[in-house]
Amino acid sequence: MIGHLETIRAALVPPPPVPFRRERWETPDGDFIDVDFSGDPAIARTMVVFHGLEGCSDSHYARRIARELPAAGWRVAIPHWRGCSGEPNRKPRAYHSGDSAEVDWIVRNFSHPVDAVGFSLGGNALLKWLGERGNAASTLVRRAAAVSAPLDLAAAGRALDRGLNRLLYTRMFLGTLKPKSLAKLALFPDLFDAQRVRTARTFREFDDVFTAPLHGFRDVDHYWTSASSGPWLEHITVPTLVLNARNDPFLPEQALVAAAQRASKAVLLEFPRHGGHVGFPGRWLAQRLIDFFRK
Repeated sequence: MIGHLETIRAALVPPPPVPFRRERWETPDGDFIDVDFSGDPAIARTMVVFHGLEGCSDSHYARRIARELPAAGWRVAIPHWRGCSGEPNRKPRAYHSGDSAEVDWIVRNFSHPVDAVGFSLGGNALLKWLGERGNAASTLVRRAAAVSAPLDLAAAGRALDRGLNRLLYTRMFLGTLKPKSLAKLALFPDLFDAQRVRTARTFREFDDVFTAPLHGFRDVDHYWTSASSGPWLEHITVPTLVLNARNDPFLPEQALVAAAQRASKAVLLEFPRHGGHVGFPGRWLAQRLIDFFRK
């Protein structure tokens, strides 16, 4: 229960809003993403922040990072996953937990090696990209961190689809995911089964009818297995912090430990007892990230 309280408290009591400068980047496939910046543009070091499922630059953790890191010497850049910046994207594709191709394109748009941190879904996608790229990632990213990343998507999906999690979190996420997907269907008819989306009550049902087929996966099981970052941790060579609370309601402790057991020596695993899902208290999280990235 403490994990739920920490998760909810962090979302209900966010830091004050941050004034951002927004840039729109055109993607190679004719789409766009919006990137929000904070801090002095002249600062040499850039922290790229990948937000979580249905998050944005206004998410509580993004506000915290965007407020704290410029004073510590970073310009902060928060790219939005497609469709998450307040305007629908142009293409049928949306985004997903293993969207490492998008991570790759984003980090290549910066003119020098960056630091990068991902939260929840964004952390999973970042870790997967780091593992896929191996040694080559070091030319683009100096150091990296993932906070509350669902290293095992199947385990996370099962956890979110039952009990209190389903009432608290899954219903909330589907409350925005379903309308956005149905709006996409109005632009691209026959993209998926609208009735199945409307009646979806779990992540398994939604991902099976929308997320998986839209992004080239056979079904939900293929998606969850292929997009999980856990199997890629052993291939990471960039110094990387993986920070997950053991009481995170999104990923059971047993699944967390099992998914991380083959991490490479470049990966620093920190699994504190408390913190919920991106619910680490006050300025502690920002300071922990600053300490890690300053090394």
